[in-house]
Parts: sequence; C-alpha cells; structure tokens
Amino acid sequence: MQFTHEHREIQATLKRYIDEHINPHVDEWEAAEIFPAHEVFKGLGRLGLLGLTKPEAYGGAGLDYSYSLAMAETLGHIHCGGVPMAIGVQTDMATPALARFGSDELRAQFLAPAIAGDAVGCIGVSEPGAGSDVAAIKTTARKDGDDYVITGQKMWITNSLQADWMCMLVNTSDGPAHKNKSLVMVPLREDGKLVQGIEVAQKIKKIGMNSSDTGLIYFDEVRVPQRYRIGAEGAGFVYQMQQFQEERLWCAASTLQSLSNCIEWTIEWAQERKLFGATLADQQWVQFKLAELKTEVESLRALTYLSCEHYVAGEDVTEWATMAKLKAGRLNRLVPDTCLQFWGGMGFTWENKVSRMFRDGRLASIGGGADEVMLGILAKTMGIAKRAVK
Repeated sequence: MQFTHEHREIQATLKRYIDEHINPHVDEWEAAEIFPAHEVFKGLGRLGLLGLTKPEAYGGAGLDYSYSLAMAETLGHIHCGGVPMAIGVQTDMATPALARFGSDELRAQFLAPAIAGDAVGCIGVSEPGAGSDVAAIKTTARKDGDDYVITGQKMWITNSLQADWMCMLVNTSDGPAHKNKSLVMVPLREDGKLVQGIEVAQKIKKIGMNSSDTGLIYFDEVRVPQRYRIGAEGAGFVYQMQQFQEERLWCAASTLQSLSNCIEWTIEWAQERKLFGATLADQQWVQFKLAELKTEVESLRALTYLSCEHYVAGEDVTEWATMAKLKAGRLNRLVPDTCLQFWGGMGFTWENKVSRMFRDGRLASIGGGADEVMLGILAKTMGIAKRAVK
C-alpha cells in the first residue's frame, strides 16, 4: 500500500495540530490523569479528521480505510499513549457499526456530532467478568413498551468520564450467547449531567495511559428508546466482531510511529552517552539490537499495510487484523523494554519518554483482545483449533 499526496496532506495537517495543540500539554494531562476531550476533539472535528471514512451525509469525508490507517499512524507523534487511544475510540471503535448499520435518525443524532467534535463517544463492551470473552457479558436490556430498560455495568471504558454517549453491547434476549446481543446507543449525559440511573462508580487508576480517563459505569434501570438500537436485534455480537477488525487494524497502525520514535530517541541518546572511552552507540551489541528492533517495526508496518489493502478491497481481514494486533502488542512490550535498558538509570525515571512508552505500551497486549485471544482466533482460522458451537 502506498500513501498518496492526499494521505500525506492529511498526515501533515494532523501533525501540525499535534505539535501546536496536544504535545505542549501532554505532561500536564498525564499528571491530571485526564485530558479535555471535548476541546481536543472539537479541534480535530474542525479539521475534518474525525470522520475520514464516515458518510459525507453526516459530515464525513467518505474515504476508504487507508486514510484512517494514515491518521492512526500519525497519532503516534503524540508523546503519550492515552490521547491517541481516546481519539481512536471515537473514530475506529465506537462509531464503525453506527456508521454502517445505524438508522438515518441514529446517525444524525449521534454520528454527526461525533464527526464534528461536538460529542465524545465511548464503546461499552467490557465488564468486570467479561473482557476478552465478549460472549460472557451480563448487562441486560429488557423491553418495556417502546423502550429498553438497561441494567448492568461496564468496566475499563475509555472516555467514559467525559463521554456524551456509549455504543453499548447488551443482552436483549435469553437466546444463545452469540445471537442474543444487540448494540444500543445509550446517552450518558444531558446538559453535562449524568442521565438518571447512570453512575460513574470509579475512575480507574492505571499504571499507564494516564491521560486517558477510564471508568467503571453502573446502569440501574436506564431507559433508552428501542429505536436507538443499531441494526437488527440479536446481531450485536456480529456487528461488534466486525467493529473489532477496524479496532485491531487501528491498534497496529497507531504503534508504528511511536515505536519508530522510541528507537530514534534511543539512537540519539546512545550517540551522546559516554562510557568506557566511547559512546554507547559504539557498542556493537547496542547497534545490533537497535537494528533488530527497526526490522521488527518495519515488518509490522508491512503486515499492517497489507492487512489494510485486503480490507479496502472488501475482504474479511479477521486473520490479517488479528496477526497485526498480536504483533503490535508484542512489539509494544519488546521495543520500549529494550530501549529503556540502554537509557540505564535515566530510563527508570518517570518523566523519560521511553519510560512512558514502556508503561503505556503494555496495554496493547491486553486491550482490544489479549494476545492469547488473538492466538486462539488464529488457531481457528488456521484450522488447528475447533470452533465452539453454542
């Protein structure tokens, strides 16, 4: 896959916004453990960056997924992992199913403001007892007249402390686990206040991704019109699995620039750091390890770009996206860890950029499906593991 002039222009626009409006504030937001999502998203919305692949009728640009990949890669210039992840939730995790299967009413009410940056969204799948095992969610939506009445809880929800709405996966019947779920748009706040029956039970303190707000949210008899359901009732599990394809491609693409930066920062440090009468960069072991890391990152780039080519061509990329996500998770652990070692004591300080990558990057092997889940999916696509029948 080759980026065109239009891809490069979008990347340049986003890079300027990052340099001027995001990176100068990252340290402050990391310390506060939250960033002003509405403010940042509004700026991105004005530039047309929150709906690159979304329908033009709702403010999007109607471009193919390669443009979303280009944006995700550029977000790697942000000097933390939390803000890029929050943006990715808005563009590639909470809105794909809404854009693809939502009614015109739903897209006008929820998608258009998200594209404009006037509303912040989040995706509600994970629960205290159901993370990677999506089929195990317990939150229910029972019918009462024309409404759903939702009861349950959602955990590890990025953006939830600021979000205006949640794209929520809920059980809408007592049928088989893969056929009883629906995606429902749930307003969280009205005029800045939480909707009745919704409680932010806990702001979760994490070891990394500190500028990204993450919450445990309770829902107690929350009423939502049934017309807020995305697509067909009972099709939510399938819609969410399709949504995961874009999420996992985004995850892989968003690591490329940050991993490359990590290597470049370490090369610069190694060329300055003096020891044993030479520089650290003069040590052959250091040279070889950094060369290996760069090779691994470029291999991930090739895999991610190839996955995107298949996706743009309309193919099912479950296998490709899963491999890319798995590789990205592994490299987000390997690259910062190896580089941090070369920084010595400086790498063990909180403010160090590589140290922050070490903390932030660890999530990539857990969020969006743990490495073990990715391996299980691949084993099934390869025909060496049986698919469960439920």
